Amino acid sequence: MITTASGHYHIGINAHLLSEQAGYRRAGIHGYIANTLRCLPDADPELRYTVFVREGAPDMAARMRVRRSRLPTGWPPARILWEQAALPWQLGGLDLLHGMAFVTPVLSRCPTVVTIYDLSFVRYPDRLSTARRLYLQRLTGYSARRARRVIAISESTARDIETLLGVPRARIDVAVPGVQERFQLLPAAEVAAFRERQGLPERFLLYLGTLEPRKNLTVLLYAYARLPESLRREAPLILVGGKGWGLDELRATIVRLGLEQHVRLEGYAPDDDLPLWYNAATTFVYPSVYEGWGMPVVEALACGTPAIVSATSSLPEAVGDGGLALPPNDIDGWAQALERALTDAGWRAAAAERGLVHAAAFTWEQTARVHTACYRRALAAG
Repeated sequence: MITTASGHYHIGINAHLLSEQAGYRRAGIHGYIANTLRCLPDADPELRYTVFVREGAPDMAARMRVRRSRLPTGWPPARILWEQAALPWQLGGLDLLHGMAFVTPVLSRCPTVVTIYDLSFVRYPDRLSTARRLYLQRLTGYSARRARRVIAISESTARDIETLLGVPRARIDVAVPGVQERFQLLPAAEVAAFRERQGLPERFLLYLGTLEPRKNLTVLLYAYARLPESLRREAPLILVGGKGWGLDELRATIVRLGLEQHVRLEGYAPDDDLPLWYNAATTFVYPSVYEGWGMPVVEALACGTPAIVSATSSLPEAVGDGGLALPPNDIDGWAQALERALTDAGWRAAAAERGLVHAAAFTWEQTARVHTACYRRALAAG
């Protein structure tokens, strides 16, 4: 193990999933990596870092050395080639390598830590291309079992890693995502101006996320269709998010249920508008059947908007007591919950207050502190 004279350890971080472009890739994993890296230097000043990124990725926090790849690693085959063939030869002088997205090099020449966000490629293998699925299935399990420590982003994911990959729970650290400060209660005038600009009614239900089958939007549509017609006219269901696969079937379901006048597909929302969407909504709905962590849920709570989620995977952790968690396929239960959310102002106010307290517990500074503690444990295990 190589250290500086003062005893500072040198950590290498593979952050090639940082994106240089706006869009859905700047959410999720990109956001987790970017915010964690921003807070790492202050979490443990005695650790120093070299961060491996793709060409064009954003600058890192101060006190972090950056090494940019010459390969076009935004293209998955090029990233895999770099990850497995080039990276192992760049690890000289490192005490520890952290793979921040599922895998580490098979031929790594130093101890490793690996972050696993979810195991959707195990639970829902049909959602990925064959090549990507096989790479993740084979290399993630191998990387996790040989790593000194594994980082999960929720207790649910930690349980999956233990059960499905065979990693002892004692070697797994849980680093829950934080919530950026911009997700907060906004001035009423600012929200009103956004509502007018978007043509939004006073009340509406909001879903925000990729539009794909795993998000279970068909059940949401069937539940919404059971609301009284008068309530649907007053409070539309607005689906905000990038197009995933299965969008044609989603549109067909809207037509089949006669909801064309009550359901709006808004498409991708600019990042700067997300706090405004959350603030403007009456209730946030997230019926997904599987999530490594429900970041949009906690963001909505931080904006004072209660949430209704599926009682599966990490979503009960994300919502806490800031809303309701229901079986994902209980259409009647979802219909009753949606009606309550739109008609019971007392419930909304109480849930919103609890949600603000719950969301305040999640900070990126705390996420970074879990990382540095993990690094220390991994280094001590040598």
